[in-house]
Amino acid sequence: MISVDSQNTLRMIGERLRDARLARNEPQSRFAVRIGVSVPTLRKLEQGDPNVAVGAFVEALWALDRLNDLDVVLAPGKSLFDRMERKPAANRKRASKRKTS
Repeated sequence: MISVDSQNTLRMIGERLRDARLARNEPQSRFAVRIGVSVPTLRKLEQGDPNVAVGAFVEALWALDRLNDLDVVLAPGKSLFDRMERKPAANRKRASKRKTS
């Protein structure tokens, strides 16, 4: 089962894919051939159907010259330690020592 957030994200990505294809004035039939899928599969891709193979989406990005956009997906992030090292010392607070009775 796919979450509502995931469904919304896929729908949004599908709409963006469709908008990019239309901005290039490329009909579904020609674009589908270019990315190696059928027109019904392209329709599902543009509707954000979670059952479409990720490879079809990657091919669509390649055909739109947007493959580099995938570099930001799961890009190596900064560790918590890296983030703490970059914070100015003034923002860091030390734990105060409390006397116990």
